[in-house]
Amino acid sequence: MLYTVKEVAKLTGVTIKALHHYHKIGLLQPCEITDAGYRLYGTKELEILQQILFYRELDFSLENIKKALEDEPSRLICLTKQQELLLARKQRLDCLLKTINESIVLSKEGEIMNTTDMFKGFNKDQWKVALSEQSEYIKDKYGYDIPEVQEADVPKMNEQALEAQRFIRYMGDALKSGLRANDEKVQEVLENHIQFLRKHGHSIDAKALAAQTKFFLEDDFHRNMLEGQQVGLSYYLCVATDMYAASK
Repeated sequence: MLYTVKEVAKLTGVTIKALHHYHKIGLLQPCEITDAGYRLYGTKELEILQQILFYRELDFSLENIKKALEDEPSRLICLTKQQELLLARKQRLDCLLKTINESIVLSKEGEIMNTTDMFKGFNKDQWKVALSEQSEYIKDKYGYDIPEVQEADVPKMNEQALEAQRFIRYMGDALKSGLRANDEKVQEVLENHIQFLRKHGHSIDAKALAAQTKFFLEDDFHRNMLEGQQVGLSYYLCVATDMYAASK
């Protein structure tokens, strides 16, 4: 059975405009185009669209989804990988929702949450899962084994992850809003981020942060991770930290 763009949009909830865009960038090709110019989709195309939507749920960019589908041509392999990623996200969200609910209850009662609980996001096993792909990549490409997560490190890692999330979100928003990389607000955020890292035991300065972001830009895994959150973010971070280091 073949479906028109309008029928696929109604069936899946994906807009007609999005389907046209997917076709334009080569992400989802119709199986047939009629003489009148109508795009038609079959079962295979609907299966690919399902995989695209799973990746979109995981916040993959369209460019990275295209790469993922090209790298994982087997539907079963692709679905299995997506299942693992979605389950890992579900575990994290369940934990974060629990923390939020506890915060709401305590706030209503006028109490303050214990700082250890306040930043609770992952447990030891969840961190191992979250870092597994990166650990394998670093070991395969650079021959370095990332130390195994210890139970005592979890609260610290959760707090640092929260700071990293805030930092990356701000930089992504700054890029989208058109702030120059040397804008005073951007540079202040960089300074605060470095101070946070130092406070939590990291020996880092402006030059070290600039070197780190340059590595992220040049390394495929880390660049794609940043670009998946905001196109151009890896380049923006590199330029901003270079300017910050030059001012010191």
